[in-house]
Amino acid sequence: MGDPQVDGAIASGKVPAGITAAFLEENRDNSSIVGIIFVTALTFLVVVGRSLSRAFLIRRFGFDDGIALVSLVCLITFVGLCIELIELGSGRHFAYIQYVLDVPTVQRTQVFDFVAHIVYTTALLLCRISGLAFYHRVCGMHRGFRIAVKAVFGFLIAAYLPQIFLIIFHCKPVTGLWPYGWEPGTEIYTCLEWGLVYSVNSSLSLVCDLLLFGIPVAMLRILEIPRKRKIQLAGILLPGVAVIGISIARLVLVILGQWQTDMSWTNDPMLVIEVSEIGATLIALSVPGVKPLVDQYILRKDVGTHSGRSKYQMDKSTHQSKGTALSTLRLRSQHSMLASTENANRYDTEVTSSSQHDNNSQEGIYVSVDFEVKEGHAEGKRGEGKAPRGR
Repeated sequence: MGDPQVDGAIASGKVPAGITAAFLEENRDNSSIVGIIFVTALTFLVVVGRSLSRAFLIRRFGFDDGIALVSLVCLITFVGLCIELIELGSGRHFAYIQYVLDVPTVQRTQVFDFVAHIVYTTALLLCRISGLAFYHRVCGMHRGFRIAVKAVFGFLIAAYLPQIFLIIFHCKPVTGLWPYGWEPGTEIYTCLEWGLVYSVNSSLSLVCDLLLFGIPVAMLRILEIPRKRKIQLAGILLPGVAVIGISIARLVLVILGQWQTDMSWTNDPMLVIEVSEIGATLIALSVPGVKPLVDQYILRKDVGTHSGRSKYQMDKSTHQSKGTALSTLRLRSQHSMLASTENANRYDTEVTSSSQHDNNSQEGIYVSVDFEVKEGHAEGKRGEGKAPRGR
């Protein structure tokens, strides 16, 4: 059965000869909506699971967890706008938009797109701030990481401002429209090209992702732990690499959308990619928080009596030396049958530092993480001050 709008446009003579009804009726709307809903549902489950784990299992609901929830609300708002845009026909062939849709509907899609991408850009910023807050909580006592987190935060804000300003002030005078040349009454606007605005924004977003997910890579490089443990930690800390791939895919779709004749045909896939970018960022940053919940209720592990700890010390030689170097790593197991009830059912994520003020001052960092790291066999007793060697 044909599309009544398409049949009506052809009957009225609005559609040029050579453009068939079958071409105008082509769409990827349903598959795009299914993809968007799937990603959103998965993200919702992971973020809510993280919140429940942090609030009731670990009992340490932090600032990063709160920001993640706010980001989830922004994602759901963005998803609603995306689905409305798809149903209005913004992802159809450009000929459908030009010859089948009426002008008020076209302008409505432009305003929704304008609002949606302000929400999208803001949601990504909040996701990244949540990630930085998590990294700061885990390794904030390490001076180098603390400086890195603050520097990345400054870059995120510096990148967000031009992204938002380019969207808001893309036309003069300011409007929510992205006017096409054939729309009546839009000749009063002088506008930047849609593709130029989003290409710049996508490039900045990609750089932000590279910086954000470069921090856990640096964390893994500096930790002096056996390869097996590094692989375990990498599986928890590095899913964000997928987000970088999604950012690259979005940049490619933006370029194709602007410089192809059938520019609107890539809009549905781009909306799916944008939802996936927010969702994947939230999922990647929520994996460490949701892990205790999975361990206890799915894998049936006792999260109260097993915890992985790593302690690494950095020696600072004298007052003449301003650098710090990673010198030792101490791993301690808490598998005692006499573990206190007070510590039962708790996963701690905290960093404490200690210093000894003598002729050679020493700076230390103690990391207790939300996930379990176990060795294949029990470690023997070691002399004080000695670090275990990797196997």
